[in-house]
Amino acid sequence: MSRSKLAGGTADVLVVDDSVFMRRMISDMIGRFPGFRVVGVAADGQEALRRIDELEPDVVTLDIEMPRLDGFGVLERVMSSSPRPIVVLSAYTETGSEAALRALDLGAVDFVAKPSGPISFDVAKVEPRLYEALQAACAADIGALLCERVQREPRLVRPTSVGNDAAVAIAASTGGPRALTYILGALPADLGAVVLVVQHMPAGFTRTLATRLSQVSPIPVAEASGGETVARNQVWIAPGDFHMRVRRVDRDVRIALDQRGLIWGTRPAADALFPSVADAYAERCVGVVLTGMGRDGAAGLTAIRAVNGRTLAQNRATSVVYGMPGRAVEEGAVEKVVPLEEIPRVIIECLGSLSPSASRQWP
Repeated sequence: MSRSKLAGGTADVLVVDDSVFMRRMISDMIGRFPGFRVVGVAADGQEALRRIDELEPDVVTLDIEMPRLDGFGVLERVMSSSPRPIVVLSAYTETGSEAALRALDLGAVDFVAKPSGPISFDVAKVEPRLYEALQAACAADIGALLCERVQREPRLVRPTSVGNDAAVAIAASTGGPRALTYILGALPADLGAVVLVVQHMPAGFTRTLATRLSQVSPIPVAEASGGETVARNQVWIAPGDFHMRVRRVDRDVRIALDQRGLIWGTRPAADALFPSVADAYAERCVGVVLTGMGRDGAAGLTAIRAVNGRTLAQNRATSVVYGMPGRAVEEGAVEKVVPLEEIPRVIIECLGSLSPSASRQWP
């Protein structure tokens, strides 16, 4: 199947965790979610594979650290033999964040951070997040997910003369880490613009993401801490649980972080970053919305387009979840819809269209 279940029906869920307590708590939570039912549980990876064959669940929630066969082994076997949406529940630790990102590399649709370790007595805290992740899993295009797992060499694109300062603002959610890995791996070191990224992720995980992206990107990548003066040929990642905005101070553009209310249920949000980019850079900016659940980024792209900036969205065929880009297209905020493999080249073309003579004169 290409696009997974749930169009008004009920999705069957298999819960995999080596803790009896966690299996019970996770099952109880899912039992309260409309449109989902737990059809079975498994205590380790070997049992999980058997139960998947027997029950053919629509979605699997998967622990990572388990006896006999861990979550990574389960992911590798399931995604190669009987692909289906898998949501990983990972402990909220530095090790856990690296494990979560590796699980995404192996084909997991999404992950939920257990709030206080492998056995979290306060796991009920993540109930809304788990529901959101399961919804994203059921909206995921497994065909696009498998395509993203294929290791392909980014086709490095040539830089172009941009003139004075310019910015590329990127938003992503479900499926975003893999898409960002491809895009940043293909952009040239001398891009000629700053890149500002909002990836929907919890606190702690964005730092690990920034570290991993820095290993593939010719452009230096870092998680923002607030107060930085941005310059061309840098990539800044918004930290989890903080909105990231930019503001112009005299001739400089600086990053500002805040913990104001959630936007569309998330923080960081593109609809916080994008309007500030439009205000700071006017027509000298490019906005990009990638794969993801929800509607974040549509209003921000509208703000960028209103100042004659350029706006792009990932196409349906290469999006794991077409929610965010689809909403932006529906609202008329998108100038061009582009497949993932073409986005780096089109970003370069957009920057090249920002002629030096069009550069805004700052005091």
